[in-house]
Amino acid sequence: MKEAIELLKKNNLLRVIDDELDIYLEIPHIAYIEVKKEDSKALLFTNVVDKKNNKKFDIPVLMNVFCNEKAVRLFIGDGDKIGAEIEGLLKMKPPTTFSEKLSTFGKLFALKNTIPKKLKGKGECQQVIKLGSDAKLSDLPILTTWEQDGGPFITMGQVYTTSLNGELKNLGMYRLQVYDDQTLGMHWQIHKDSNHFFHEYKKAGKKMPVSIGIGGDPMYIWCGQAPLPIGIFELMLYGFVKNKNAQLVKSITNDIYVPKDNDFIIEGFVDPSKMRIEGPFGDHTGYYTLEEEYPFMQVSAITSKKNPTYLATVVGKPPLEDKYMGFATERIFLPLLKTTAPDLIDYYMPENGVFHNLIVAKIKTLYPGHASQMMHAFWGVGQMSFVKHAIFVNEDAPELTSHEEISKYILNRINVEDMLVSKGVVDALDHSSPKFAVGGKLGLDCTGDEVAELGITLLEDDELLQKMQNISNEVKALKQYFKDTKNPICVISVEKTRNQKYLFEELKPLFEHIKILIIVDSAKNDVTNSYMLVWRVCNNIDSNRDLFIDGHTMCLDATDKNAHDNFKRRWPDDVDCTKEVIESLRERKIIDISDEFIKKFYL
Repeated sequence: MKEAIELLKKNNLLRVIDDELDIYLEIPHIAYIEVKKEDSKALLFTNVVDKKNNKKFDIPVLMNVFCNEKAVRLFIGDGDKIGAEIEGLLKMKPPTTFSEKLSTFGKLFALKNTIPKKLKGKGECQQVIKLGSDAKLSDLPILTTWEQDGGPFITMGQVYTTSLNGELKNLGMYRLQVYDDQTLGMHWQIHKDSNHFFHEYKKAGKKMPVSIGIGGDPMYIWCGQAPLPIGIFELMLYGFVKNKNAQLVKSITNDIYVPKDNDFIIEGFVDPSKMRIEGPFGDHTGYYTLEEEYPFMQVSAITSKKNPTYLATVVGKPPLEDKYMGFATERIFLPLLKTTAPDLIDYYMPENGVFHNLIVAKIKTLYPGHASQMMHAFWGVGQMSFVKHAIFVNEDAPELTSHEEISKYILNRINVEDMLVSKGVVDALDHSSPKFAVGGKLGLDCTGDEVAELGITLLEDDELLQKMQNISNEVKALKQYFKDTKNPICVISVEKTRNQKYLFEELKPLFEHIKILIIVDSAKNDVTNSYMLVWRVCNNIDSNRDLFIDGHTMCLDATDKNAHDNFKRRWPDDVDCTKEVIESLRERKIIDISDEFIKKFYL
């Protein structure tokens, strides 16, 4: 971690904050605001306190280590280049000439570095060892990020686990709730390797060893969230990218091996027969995930370097640090995705679509129905199976990251007859589905030619708004987007008093002016803020419930769901900053943001 800090300093990517700041809300709020700036930097907090417990830490806190694309390149490398190396290995053919044999031997010899190396003795992460009741989680500056959080959470913990027979190893990155000094919640979602291991131990009636690393090489963090196939140890990816073995040492109180250079290691055991309510937690969807039962770990030891740094991240509404980590993941894992979808050219998961909620993919279209086939392939592959909304374009489409151009390309090709509405597994964090982890899927085939003009007459925003308000006083504001395309988007905000299908029916006389209608709540949304509208719509809709079609007019109901919609689950609150904390930080000149900035990112 010290090397990472020096590297950030050398590249002018670090801001050191010496002001006294609290682990409760203050430090996370500052990091949350910083990462939304165009010139965001990593933050090192050197004067960290816990005001609630009148405690001062001698441990600095580092946040936003992956603060921008430059930082990602420093710690991970060039994603496109790494992806090309993976693709080269996947396509490697038997050598025929001597030079080809040498080249092939070189590539295969380099793979020896993918295997983590187990060392004898102790590592730097074990310079200080605290066992039993001396191992206290409260000795670490663990942050409480949001006002409604169930408590402090470790947000950049590297969770190391192993299968019951010891043959499979896993590194995952999950939030970890602190209940007390020796108890830590394990947020293992249904699709995680650690959860599969957990059920092995549960069936055998044995306690499960777990070790959690904090800090060390930032590359460990990225490896922990990489979407590798089940059974492949994530530290093999570390060795492949770094071209050197991960160096591991045995934990003190269990048999889990961990990186020798972590700043902290928290060791313990999970009793599979016991569960505990975990949450709420303000998550990367921008919503609180609600209370659910999860396993928990009893801490047996906490080890550390002599002068450790505590590493954390902040999650909430986009953009966030995962924006930059996610971009590297896209580039590096494109070749692996192509093994399942060989006609895939490129893909893009916009951060304001919260990654799993929206994917845009470019394919080489070879026959009718090809895009639909690809949709099913995506929805059946690993973590891609959690994607809610998939849009497919042809190889002649603009760059997927050119937002204006690709949006126009898509809108000129949307046809309700080429839409695929399905149902399947969704992320456990999804709040809009009627059932936990199962919800609607929407696929748009935009690989064909532009659609024909369908004869709508566009009106000015004010005129169309007035006509709507003459029909229903629910409608409060309106803005139209991409009026120069075949499928203009009309966004309206409403004060909702009923299921919005009734409003959709009432607005039918105006469908001669509307192609795509999107409805959001007026209290929470600004119809002129397109970035946050994408975030809201992708989060809030379930295509099986919230998509209405009449002729060639389609509507998406992105309002919060409640009893009017026969929604049985509890709808969570938005993740919002605490106003008093923001004002205090502004008054103390620790943050410098305008009211416009607060409004722009729905702080």
